Amino acid sequence: MRRIILSGGGTGGHIYPAVSVAEALKRKYGEEVEILFVGAEGKMEMEKIPALGYRIEGLPVAGLQRRLTLSNLALPFKVATSIRRAKGIIRDFKADIVVGFGGYASAPVLWAAQRLGIPTVIQEQNSYAGLTNKLLSKRAHKICVAYDKMERFFPAERITLTGNPLRGRFTAEGSNRAEALAYYGFNDTLPVVLVVGGSLGTRTQNEMMKAWIKGLDGVAPVQVIWQTGKYYEREMREFLEAHPTENIWQGAFIDRMDYAYAAADVVLSRSGACTVSELCLVAKPTIFIPSPNVAEDHQTKNAMALVEKGAAEVVRDSEAIARGMQEAVALAEDKERLATLKANIAKLAIADSAERVVAVIDEVLAKK
Repeated sequence: MRRIILSGGGTGGHIYPAVSVAEALKRKYGEEVEILFVGAEGKMEMEKIPALGYRIEGLPVAGLQRRLTLSNLALPFKVATSIRRAKGIIRDFKADIVVGFGGYASAPVLWAAQRLGIPTVIQEQNSYAGLTNKLLSKRAHKICVAYDKMERFFPAERITLTGNPLRGRFTAEGSNRAEALAYYGFNDTLPVVLVVGGSLGTRTQNEMMKAWIKGLDGVAPVQVIWQTGKYYEREMREFLEAHPTENIWQGAFIDRMDYAYAAADVVLSRSGACTVSELCLVAKPTIFIPSPNVAEDHQTKNAMALVEKGAAEVVRDSEAIARGMQEAVALAEDKERLATLKANIAKLAIADSAERVVAVIDEVLAKK
């Protein structure tokens, strides 16, 4: 019996890679593996993980706020309590290995495991490693990465390129395009641009769409799937009602992401780690608009890692409202650029990422 702790959370970008690895472990070992998740109290993993049928323990750890607050003063005590509690969880569970996927809880769990002599593995999702993972990597047995050149941050001999594990089965072949177009009420006479901003939405991309629509005469020159996000749903719906424009589908969520990808000729998106990996798998020509409001500007670094390989294009957040959609329309009409981007981004896809992480876990356990 393998007893494995998976720790990560705070955002879906940390939670779902861990869940993907849990599913791969279950597929391979069935009843011969016992999995325990460790997350942060009050964060989304405390609801999402049990809903998927997995057991989870919570720690009181929290993040450092950018301004001086009382919660910052309490942070050292929360970290100390979290490390102490993590040690107890690891001992009680009799963990054979701990795998960290980032997020608030991951650091104290990995730290505690390393002090107890339990093997640890880090799964770094971004092209630019954060300070915490760089520190923890000094004692980690293996570091799973999604980008090359990560020896800048980690010991080269312990790095394995695995890609980012994703839930779902995204492929370049994808769903039937005719079905996808019909689903959105589109046809094959005009190219399709997918504007996607995450579950809550992205202010920059929504303002970009508003500015672009105001410059039209009621008919868009391309078909657009515009995902506004939950936070902006009402505001953007009211805007489109006041500025009716043909060839635009608008919604807070995209329930059939497979159809959205199948229909799209060009994608306009943020460049979070899992989003980038997903777009590589579906091999879609993409213009990234990196969020500037993330630690160490890692979204820009994720995007530029693809731009440097001719696998994507980028428009800075500060310029996106003025020219984001203009760039997307120009790209959608340039067959040669589309073909080049599609071919280059497809080369970066790693379809078996979860299985690769499981292989690394097995390798570490074999040496235990």
